[in-house]
Amino acid sequence: MKVLTVVGARPQFIKAALLTRELRARGVDECLVHTGQHYDANMSDVFFSELRIPQPEHNLGVGSGSHASQTAQMMSKLEPVIRFERPDVVIVYGDTNSTLAGALVAAKLNVPVAHVEAGLRSFDRSMPEEINRLVADRVSALLLAPTVSAAEQLRSEGIEHGVSVVGDLMVDLALAMVRRLAPVPSILERFELGDREYAVATIHRAANTDDIAVFARLVAGLRRSGLRVIFPVHPRTRRLVDLLCVGSYDNVVTCEPLSYLEMLALQAHARVVITDSGGMQKEAITVGTPCVTLRDRTEWNETLEGGWNVLAGSDPAAIAAAALRDRPLRPIAPFGNGRSAALIADAVLSSRLFAEQSHPCAS
Repeated sequence: MKVLTVVGARPQFIKAALLTRELRARGVDECLVHTGQHYDANMSDVFFSELRIPQPEHNLGVGSGSHASQTAQMMSKLEPVIRFERPDVVIVYGDTNSTLAGALVAAKLNVPVAHVEAGLRSFDRSMPEEINRLVADRVSALLLAPTVSAAEQLRSEGIEHGVSVVGDLMVDLALAMVRRLAPVPSILERFELGDREYAVATIHRAANTDDIAVFARLVAGLRRSGLRVIFPVHPRTRRLVDLLCVGSYDNVVTCEPLSYLEMLALQAHARVVITDSGGMQKEAITVGTPCVTLRDRTEWNETLEGGWNVLAGSDPAAIAAAALRDRPLRPIAPFGNGRSAALIADAVLSSRLFAEQSHPCAS
C-alpha cells in the first residue's frame, strides 16, 4: 500500500511524528508532503529534527496568505503531486487549510481520504477551522475520531461508515515524551522559573489576532493575572506584540516560538496554560496542568471536565480569574490509552475497502 500524508502546520508535525513511524515500521510506502503553511524554521524545521520526522518528499512552499489564496495555492500544487505519486490513501490531520486542501484534491481525484481527528465540532462557523473540519469529514472515506463523542457527532450528521474511535496522537506523544523530561528542564533555567510559579501562553487564532482590540484585551488579561507569563510569539502575532509593546516592561515575557520539548516542559511545570490552541488544551491536561482557553467555545469539550479547562473568551477579568483559580484535583484521561498510532494504521491498512464507495453522507 502507498500512503500520501499531507502536513503543513505545527500540530500536524507532532501527530505525524508517531503515525509516520508506525506506518513505515509496518512496511507502508509513505510519501510525506509539506504544504509550507508553517514555513518559519521555529515553526517547522525544528519539529522535523527534534521529533525525527523524515524529510518530506515534496515541499510545496506555499507560505502565508488569505484563507482563499493559501488554500487555492495548496490545491493547485497538490494535484500534480497526487497524480504523480498515485497513492492508495491520502491522510490529512486536524483542521487547517492544509487539511482542507489535501482532502478536497484527493476526493476530486477519487483517492480515499483518511481524516485524523474527525468528528470534532466547536459549532462556531465563524472559525475557519470549523469549516475545514466539516468539509474534510464530508469527503473522507476513513473518519478517525479521537473520542467516542466525536464518533457520535459524525453519526448524528448521518456519517456512519468508515468511522473508528482511535484516541489522540498528540496526547500519546505528550505522555511518552513528558516521562523523558529532566527534573529541572533547561528551559526553566533559561527563564529562571520555579515549579508552578508561572503561566505559559500562546495566541495565534485568526479571531484573536485579526483585530488589535481583541488582542489587546487578551494581553490585558495576561497582565492582570499578576503571574509571570512566558509568551512564545507565533509569527502571525509578532506585529501586534510589537505594536502594543508586549513584554517590554511588565510580567509578560515574550520570546520566539519554542521547540516541542521546550513547550512541553514549560506546560508540565506551569501553574496554568493560557491559550487559544486546540492542541495545547489537550497537552496541558495530559501533563497535569490546568488550562484557560481564550475562546468562547472549544472542539475539545472533554477538557472541560472537572474544571481542568475554562473558557474565558477575551474578557480580561475572566482570563485573570481563571488563571488564578485553585488547581483541579480529579484527573481525567478521555483521549485514549497510548495506542492511537497502531489503531490508525490498522484502519488505514484496510482502507482499500473504501476505494470504490461514495461517501455515505446525509443529504
